[in-house]
Amino acid sequence: MSDEAIQDAPRRGPLLWTVVIVGLLVLLAVIASRVATDYLWFRSIDFATVFTTRLAAQIGLLVGFGALLFAVVFFSARIAYRLRPKVRRANLDSEFLVQLRDVLDERSGLLMAVPAALLGVLGGLSALGMTEIFLAWWNRTPFGRSDPYFGLDAGFYVFTLPWLQFVVGYLMFAFIAGGIFALGVHFMTGSLNSVALRRVGNSPVSVGAQRQLSLMLGIVMLLIGANTLLDRVALSVSDNTLFTGVNYADATARMPIGLILAAICFICAAACFFNVWRVRWSVPGASIALLIVSTLLLSMLYPFLIQSFVVAPDEPDKERDYISSNIEATRFAFGIDKVEIEDYEATTTVSAGQLRADAEALPAIRLIDPTIVPRTFEQLQQVRGYYTFPSTLDVDRYVIDGRSTDSVVAVRELDLGSVESGDTWNNRRTVYTHGYGMVAAYGNQRQANGEPVFFSGGIPTTGLLPEHEPRIYFGERTDYYVIVGAPQGQDPVELDTPSGGEGRTESLYTYTGSGGVPIGNYLTRAAYAIRYGDINMMLSDRVNAESRILDNRVPVDRVKAAAPWLTIDSDPFPSVVDGKIVWIIDAYTTTQNYPNSTRQDWTTAISDSRTSADSLLIGQQVNYVRNSVKAVVDAYDGTVTLYEWDSEDPILKTWEKAYPGVVTPKDEIPASLLSHLRYPQDLFKSQREMLGRYHTTSAQTWYSQSDIWQVPNDPVNGSESGTKEPPYFLTIRWPNDEDPHFANTTVFVPKDRENLSVYMAVNADATSKDYGRMRVLKLSDSEQIAGPGQTYNFISTNPTVAEKLLPFNRSGSSATAIYGNLLTLPVGGGLMYVQPIYTQTTATTGAYPALRFIVVRFGEELGIGETLQEALDQVFEGDAGADTGEDMAGSTGTGDDTDTGTSDDESGDKSRARQLLDEAEAYFVKADEALKASDLAAYQEAMTNAEEKVAEAAKALDN
Repeated sequence: MSDEAIQDAPRRGPLLWTVVIVGLLVLLAVIASRVATDYLWFRSIDFATVFTTRLAAQIGLLVGFGALLFAVVFFSARIAYRLRPKVRRANLDSEFLVQLRDVLDERSGLLMAVPAALLGVLGGLSALGMTEIFLAWWNRTPFGRSDPYFGLDAGFYVFTLPWLQFVVGYLMFAFIAGGIFALGVHFMTGSLNSVALRRVGNSPVSVGAQRQLSLMLGIVMLLIGANTLLDRVALSVSDNTLFTGVNYADATARMPIGLILAAICFICAAACFFNVWRVRWSVPGASIALLIVSTLLLSMLYPFLIQSFVVAPDEPDKERDYISSNIEATRFAFGIDKVEIEDYEATTTVSAGQLRADAEALPAIRLIDPTIVPRTFEQLQQVRGYYTFPSTLDVDRYVIDGRSTDSVVAVRELDLGSVESGDTWNNRRTVYTHGYGMVAAYGNQRQANGEPVFFSGGIPTTGLLPEHEPRIYFGERTDYYVIVGAPQGQDPVELDTPSGGEGRTESLYTYTGSGGVPIGNYLTRAAYAIRYGDINMMLSDRVNAESRILDNRVPVDRVKAAAPWLTIDSDPFPSVVDGKIVWIIDAYTTTQNYPNSTRQDWTTAISDSRTSADSLLIGQQVNYVRNSVKAVVDAYDGTVTLYEWDSEDPILKTWEKAYPGVVTPKDEIPASLLSHLRYPQDLFKSQREMLGRYHTTSAQTWYSQSDIWQVPNDPVNGSESGTKEPPYFLTIRWPNDEDPHFANTTVFVPKDRENLSVYMAVNADATSKDYGRMRVLKLSDSEQIAGPGQTYNFISTNPTVAEKLLPFNRSGSSATAIYGNLLTLPVGGGLMYVQPIYTQTTATTGAYPALRFIVVRFGEELGIGETLQEALDQVFEGDAGADTGEDMAGSTGTGDDTDTGTSDDESGDKSRARQLLDEAEAYFVKADEALKASDLAAYQEAMTNAEEKVAEAAKALDN
């Protein structure tokens, strides 16, 4: 190019380079801020080992596999270039190839390095997703149990097989990519052309190229053979039409075929390597053709023929041994191999004094439904509109008066959408920073007006719970970060407790805990400002030298981030332990690669009328699960503690080796915490789903599906949507046991039927030597017992119940009836249903459900009363034989009148309203009688009187 042309060529201005440089700097700043803030967060909860170990593994995988792919592609192309013809234009078919050769000669290194580097980066990034699999393989622990077909330890399938499949697949891709690049270079340099392709092996110019390609093809064939062997072993964790694992067609066809195909692959590889020595493509070509034909005939056609003409006509007998192996592996993998099943001849007749043996269990029957009373909690314990409670409360246990008591509990959290001054930056980040207080009610008591009996509540918190820190900085609704802390002597800005009345100001507070990350340092503050895109962190005077940022505050999310190798239970619950409110969260070690164990969709298994699985878990397949960890998150400072629970679990041992010191030994669990631990909900749901078919050890019964247990739909909340009835935490006495115990309970019905067939419970008391003991009562088929759906229908259509609920179900009534959870308990030699019924007025915006009636069904007998005792006595001929211990307390609360209790005037208003509703009910009954007698005048008079009483009751409640 002439000097004049060079001078006339347009120059790239500095703007483009400025944009590129600034863009790169911004990208680097974002990445650096993310890495830095992640490290600071992990360090703040003493989990820095997790961060550094994962980061080191990710860097190693990124660099190692990226460099491997780069090296294979680059050096394959480089070797191909070195094998180019010495004469520049020899064997080039077109002018275009001549130009390509010229360009390649000028910048060969750059043209080969750039695409190889891009592929290497992409390959390294793909390897990042294998971090968990790599760490598990590197720290693998044997299970000590071998599969029956290959004799390999289960740990090989769980830890090693996934990693080997990735490595072999990655190498296969690398050498195929390298071969393609080499082939391209050979065409551009003239080592291969149309003439050479027509006269393979006879062109001296192309011999070097053909040898290189033969070598590459031989390596690929070796890798295909290795992958075939891995696929053969993977039959133990592959799904078939019956289950997960090896079946008859696998054992008799696919397993031997896998060996044959692998051998053919190795023969192909040998033929390719022979071709390196003497270029004769007929030999590798024939062997590869043999592989293709063998694959089509052996791996596809032959197993199909075996399945269709050998297995199908005699499937139960052919598959019997394989089904037995699957049953054994599945029962072990889901921890249901020790379930105790006993036949139970449940009585359906009643007699006076029948419940005398169950006297200790009856007072513990939970009458308060955690799904119904959240509105009641809000109206009685909300205190201010910016506080809220969860839509479903939790069940816990506390020792009160020396006795373990089932309780319904919740913490009072913030609802920023209800803040009158608006959801501003200062409100969200610095003022409304925490909720306040634990609210707890007896599970088996109610007040005379139907309200729960609170034994802890109010602001400040008062009651029977031990003294504790009431502030909730980490909770289920704290899905945003806040900035707390200030120098000593500076006025506090955090809203702590609301005012107690007219003229009184709110109490303010300054966080004094050690939670979160200090952001007094300018660089740290800038890093968080970049991460969250929030310039206010740099500008606000409320961010000072003593400020701390509390982020990732939802307890479940904190545990997920701290221990990404765990599957987290969907039902965390708060508890007061050693002067602190803590969140107790069950966590599981799971895999989908346990050999010959049937896979289960985790989301489907744990979903019911109360629980919708985390969207992140949708599609998660599991065929081995252990409740290996009990996690605890401090609600004040966010401390995460992982306690070892199943110390024998090989997966837990593996991660303990990967992240040493992260899991606290089981023997360090304090007794105060142990008393609140329980058998986890999601594990129990998973196990009951598998027990539906895997309760049997008979291959014939399993295959014929003649005895399938099915979880019934929730008759109260899920009958229309088809969602399952949840398990219930209850204190029960198992038949023939002396003492009651805290248990997680569920029932089953036969497949596509509604009658009750099975009652199951697991000891949920972590302090008991029988913790985890799973027992089943299998009901006799000779006498059917109504299932939950049938019982709910029986209750809702019963004339006595209908008469009691008439004032609330009548068209135009200002109140409505709400059915609570339908509980099932093994008492009196049979099974008894207990259901609370709530009523709620619709005449006022501040209405809330109040427990009005208790319904009991035993056999064909039904009782309804204002107390459980009354209902039981009705069922059992006037004397149930045991005292429920109900204390119909007056309408008084805990704490002062302003915050938690109900004043004397309010108590009188509610009592008056209740009396008026009783009078209205009597008038409604008279109206019905008059209508039946065709006395329209009397009917109209009674209806008018009833409506007046309902209106007066509503007015009393409004006062």
